[in-house]
Amino acid sequence: MNHSTKKIVIAVDGFSSCGKSTMAKDLAKAIGYIYIDSGAMYRAVTLFALRRNLFLADGQVNEEQLRAELPEIRITFVLNQEQRPETYLNGENVEKEIRGLEVSSRVSRIAALDFVRAELVHQQQLMGQEKGIIMDGRDIGTCVFPNAELKIFVTASAEIRAQRRYDELTAKGEKVNFEEILHNVQERDRIDMTRAVSPLRKADDALELDNSHLTPEQQKEWLLKQYNRVIAAL
Repeated sequence: MNHSTKKIVIAVDGFSSCGKSTMAKDLAKAIGYIYIDSGAMYRAVTLFALRRNLFLADGQVNEEQLRAELPEIRITFVLNQEQRPETYLNGENVEKEIRGLEVSSRVSRIAALDFVRAELVHQQQLMGQEKGIIMDGRDIGTCVFPNAELKIFVTASAEIRAQRRYDELTAKGEKVNFEEILHNVQERDRIDMTRAVSPLRKADDALELDNSHLTPEQQKEWLLKQYNRVIAAL
């Protein structure tokens, strides 16, 4: 049986700003899989909440209102000219808006809501039924696809992650403050790890990848090796 006919689910979890998405996208492209950015789905809900003024003055969310409006939210992914998936919220391309600091600093609050997670996890599981997908997020290997054939847990120091985020935003021409970004990274870690609903943790059968000092090429090589190993064992 040749490799191309065997399809698996690859779950990539880890801390914010670890480069999970870039890594998962590159691997998907290399092996011809569909890449799904689960974080983008939570970001899209966050943007929706911002636009509907559902954040209260103290930073909390108007949960009752969001719960009522959740059925109106439709999130889809469309491939752009570079064959990269972009996020659409109710038919509008919001890829750029969902990456800004306004959404980044609020997304953990939205992601901690049990009813939002239940809805998005359901949507994600539907996307994975056919296999041949790579999904990245915080709870993919533990909650969304506990039976995924390959699970990766990515980690890097908070300082290194903040520096990457800083470089990324600066390159886009945004004026940003390193200390503020570092605080944002640490705060998101805290919320992600301590939330009641599917907190961020490494699945027992996940392979850990600390990419603090790895180049994208070394990372890709390591991932391809893991993928080939799993496929060969099927």
